[in-house]
Amino acid sequence: QVQLVESGGGLVQPGGSLRLSCAASGSIFSINFMAWHRQAPGKERELVALITSGGSTNCADSVKGRFTISRDNAKNTVYLQMNSLKPEDTAVYYCNAYLSMRLGDGNYYWGQGTQVTVSS
Repeated sequence: QVQLVESGGGLVQPGGSLRLSCAASGSIFSINFMAWHRQAPGKERELVALITSGGSTNCADSVKGRFTISRDNAKNTVYLQMNSLKPEDTAVYYCNAYLSMRLGDGNYYWGQGTQVTVSS
């Protein structure tokens, strides 16, 4: 069984910073990509940032220059450093990974989500 466990959410004032972490655990053979998505109330879930096993990254235009995704392959952990936070960044942030438990298979896995609230 595989689990993705997020941490690091909370309440922060506009302009502040937070760092989210997501650790994948279980019987993991390999991880292709890891990503962060978010869903604000009344809105669809959107991709925030993605990082491949090789370290290539991609971020949504709305967070470029403010958010940075990174990864520790040895720990099967992905991070999202969020700076210059805005009220519109308020959402539940979900970790997502495409990984294999054995050679030749692959599935998407999701974490339970962590709330990020940006408010004064």
